[in-house]
Amino acid sequence: MSTLYIRIPSKAAADSAPHWIALPCAFAVASHGDAIEREGTASLSELADTAAKVQRVVLLVAASDVTLLRVHVPPMSAAKLKAALPNLVEDQLMSDPDECIVVPGATVDGLRTVAVMHRGWFEILVKTFTTFGARRLAAVPAQLCLPHQAGTVTAAVAEQEGEIDLTVRLAEQQGIGLPIVPEQPETAARDVVQTLTAIVPEAPITLYAPQAAVRAFQDTVNELLALDQRITVHADHWPRWITGANGAGLDLVAASGTGTGQAVNWRAWRWPAALAATALLVNIIGLNIEWWRMKREANALRAAMTQTYRAAYPRDTMIVDPLAQMRQKIAAARHGAGQAAPDDFTALAASFGEAWESVAGQGSTGIAAIEYRDRSLFVRLKPEAGISADQLKPALASRNLSLAQSAAGTWQIRSAK
Repeated sequence: MSTLYIRIPSKAAADSAPHWIALPCAFAVASHGDAIEREGTASLSELADTAAKVQRVVLLVAASDVTLLRVHVPPMSAAKLKAALPNLVEDQLMSDPDECIVVPGATVDGLRTVAVMHRGWFEILVKTFTTFGARRLAAVPAQLCLPHQAGTVTAAVAEQEGEIDLTVRLAEQQGIGLPIVPEQPETAARDVVQTLTAIVPEAPITLYAPQAAVRAFQDTVNELLALDQRITVHADHWPRWITGANGAGLDLVAASGTGTGQAVNWRAWRWPAALAATALLVNIIGLNIEWWRMKREANALRAAMTQTYRAAYPRDTMIVDPLAQMRQKIAAARHGAGQAAPDDFTALAASFGEAWESVAGQGSTGIAAIEYRDRSLFVRLKPEAGISADQLKPALASRNLSLAQSAAGTWQIRSAK
C-alpha cells in the first residue's frame, strides 16, 4: 500500500504567508514495507496529484499546533467520553474548548493522553486533502512521531520560510512544539540550542537536524556546552518519521469522527461498477421481455378459453372466469343427469364409510357425528373410537379422499381430485 507522508507547516507560518498552500513541505512516498520511493520538498498544491494517486495520506501536524494533555478520566463509554472531554480539559486551555477538537489517546499509568487542536485549522487541512481526492486520511501529532527512549529527550528542527519549528518529545505521552524566529539566520542554531537547554535543563537530548545544518548545530553545541556535552546532533531522515507516525497510536482524523479516514476508492471500482450495472441492465431487459412474452401467451390462452366457453354456452353474456364457469356448468350437467360429483355428500359419505369399515370393522360405533359443509365431510369421533388418522389415511387415499385434522377429535374429509 503506497502512503504519502507530509510534514505540515505550523499554523503560525501559514497565517503569516500570503498563500499558505504554497508553503514548501517535506514529504515522502513509501510503498508496502515502508520502503521510500520518493522524497523531497514541495508545496501542498504540487502534491495534490500524488495525494489522489496514493492509497493513504498521513499528515504530520506541527507540534506547536497540537497540545498534549494528561488527565485522569473515569471509566465511561466512548460516547460519554467524547462529550465529557472538553469539560475535563477546559481548565488547562487558554481558548474556548468549542473552538478546538479534543480527541482521546492512550491511557498510560492511569492517565489518558488528550490531544487538543484548533478546530478551524484542522478542518481546513482535512477539507484541503479531501478536495485533493485523498482516499484515506490520517493526521498524527509530530511530537509523537519522534523516537522515545526512557531518560532521554528527543527533539527535531524544521526550517520554514525563515522560521524554525522545534518539536520536542519529553516522554512517552508528552511533547511540545515551539516556533522560533531567529533575529538573524546565522543565530538560528544558537537560538534552538538555548531554547532546548531552557526547556530541558538536565536530561540528555538527542537533536535531529536537516543534513545541511548538522555541522552548524554541532558547532553551536560544542561552543555553548563545552563542559556539558549532553546534546547529541544527528541528521534527520524520513524512515525515522515514518516509523514514528505508524506507531504514534493517535489519529486526529479517526478520533475526531470526521469520517474521512476510510474513504472508498471509487476510481478503482469504476470498471467493476460499470460491468455490474451493465449486467443488471441486461437482466432487467431480459426479465421484461420474458414477462411480455408470458403475458401475451396468457392473454391468448384466456381468449381461447373464452371463445370455447361462448361456443358451448352462447346465451351467457357475463364471462368473468371461463375455466371456473365451465367447471360449474359441467358439474351442473352431471348432477342433472344423475351423476354425483366427487365432492357431493353422497359420494363422500359412501367412500368414507367403505374406508372406515375396512379399518375399524363392520358395526364400529366410534363415530359421534357427521356434518357436510363447504364440500367437505366433518367427522367427529367418540373418545373411545380407537382409530387414528394415520391408520385411516391409506384407505382414504385409495378412494381419492384426503384427511385433515380440523379440530381436536374432528376430521375433515374432502375429495382429492
